[in-house]
Amino acid sequence: MKDFKKPDLNAPRCRESIHQILSNEFVKKFIEKYPQYSHLTLKDVRLILNTFHGKLWNHVVHNREGIELPEGLGYIFLGTCFSAKKYNTDFGNSIKSENLLRHRNFESDNFLAKIFYTNYANKYKFRNRELWVFKAHRDFKRAVAPSYKENWKIFLQVENGKHITKYLKTVLKGDWIKKIQTNFVIDPLYNEFDLT
Repeated sequence: MKDFKKPDLNAPRCRESIHQILSNEFVKKFIEKYPQYSHLTLKDVRLILNTFHGKLWNHVVHNREGIELPEGLGYIFLGTCFSAKKYNTDFGNSIKSENLLRHRNFESDNFLAKIFYTNYANKYKFRNRELWVFKAHRDFKRAVAPSYKENWKIFLQVENGKHITKYLKTVLKGDWIKKIQTNFVIDPLYNEFDLT
């Protein structure tokens, strides 16, 4: 085992600058465009967005297929991946034992949960879709962890270096076939040989 040097929590940090779209200027522009919502404040808009996003990620966490975002913006789903190739350090246990330890993920048989976003499987492509980035909210990440420990076998297993769109096509095609089989009812009066 390697010795573990405890990180210096008081060391200087380099933090990325935060750019927020949701601000008072955004609310003013929104009200100019839609005056019927002039009673809304920034706090109300944040509450509406957080409620909507909470329903989205709750659906992603509890359904294998994930969710298709509105307006054709793409898909979000949870995937099961093999453990990381790099050394994934468990800082909490390493500090306690003073030895370098890695996460073992015994609850999920050493598999990891990853949140995937793709917009390549959309029916209609939109401009600059290659530049879109998805960053999961902290609450979304925290909701994934306990759910994945219980249901890690149901999620789609994604291998390294494979295109996500191929996985999505097979899953969506299989779901469509299942829906057709369960909802398809043959009319007893139908006769394919009766051409009148």
